[in-house]
Amino acid sequence: MASVQKDGKHKCGGFLISPDFVLTAAHCDNGKNMNVVLGSHDIQKGNRNALRIPVMKIIKPKAYKKTPGGGSDIMLLKLSKKIKLSKNVKTITIPEKDGPIGSDIKCTVAGWGKTEKQPHVTDLRFVHVSTINRGICQKQWKGSLPDNTICAGGYEAKYGACQGDSGGPLVCSEQAVGIVSFNYEGNCSYPNRPNVYTQISKFVPWIKKYVKNLPLS
Repeated sequence: MASVQKDGKHKCGGFLISPDFVLTAAHCDNGKNMNVVLGSHDIQKGNRNALRIPVMKIIKPKAYKKTPGGGSDIMLLKLSKKIKLSKNVKTITIPEKDGPIGSDIKCTVAGWGKTEKQPHVTDLRFVHVSTINRGICQKQWKGSLPDNTICAGGYEAKYGACQGDSGGPLVCSEQAVGIVSFNYEGNCSYPNRPNVYTQISKFVPWIKKYVKNLPLS
């Protein structure tokens, strides 16, 4: 798990997929002076256990539109150096092949984003969510659901992702299958319309163009 930061302040989540690449959401692009923090659940400034690595290059698909709801909300961050993997810093696998994501699959989403009581947190939080049938999700979003997305949490559920959690992984069976993209009008109260994630398997060929030695399942 990575905290994507601008000028030392948390903006989005992300996750390490190789020693020198973090995967996150394209709408998390904050231009220059971006860093990622790895290796600690606590991202407070001054935490000696946290690794702070400058971002060397930002890579987004040509199809990405500026609003998350336009689809292709995925971004690679090339780090300024390769990270030495350890018990505190690990990569996570992503799907090797494209395929449908079933409904009612138990998954986990994590982040340092907004909660009901705080605008953000410094200690990593996580919740369990279930994937939602795409037809149901499409109906709840009134036909405005982008292609290449999956839905989980935020609908007939007590929990889901919120602002500041964008870019973090949806993990199912120890594999990152989605990236937090958007919810309904920034409303983190539940039940609500389903939370929407970029489906990673749709972008594996694009990721492989840039990331060598990619850990695939």
